[in-house]
Amino acid sequence: MSSKKNKTRSPKETNPKKIKKKTSVLVTDKVEYIDYKDVNLLTRFVSDRSKIRNRRVTGNTVQQQREVANAIKNSREMALLPYTKRVSQTRTGRPRDGERGERGPRRDDDQAKQAQVEAVEVESIDVDAVDADETVEA
Repeated sequence: MSSKKNKTRSPKETNPKKIKKKTSVLVTDKVEYIDYKDVNLLTRFVSDRSKIRNRRVTGNTVQQQREVANAIKNSREMALLPYTKRVSQTRTGRPRDGERGERGPRRDDDQAKQAQVEAVEVESIDVDAVDADETVEA
């Protein structure tokens, strides 16, 4: 009886999955030198949020990826590429009908408005009292 640990693994040739190696954009376009001023080329290696993409995603070699990263960093420093792009965020998940769920009770809109009105009335009363004291002294 042989244990699971002693079983030999099957060679990679018999593996049914065929993984195709990605070809780099630099190889297909026959780029010799990566210039930091070539913004169109560099934007291919940057995500929509301006993050530098991985080698695994782009298909670059180690040397190509290092040159691309340095060129992107230089072009950002020279303000040719942005460090980040503005992304509008949509908030979902919480309903807008006044239900807060587990977070606790929420003031109704009428109660909140009433609290604001009371705060304004208190401020105006204090101001009126100060004005009345000044007119009596005069």
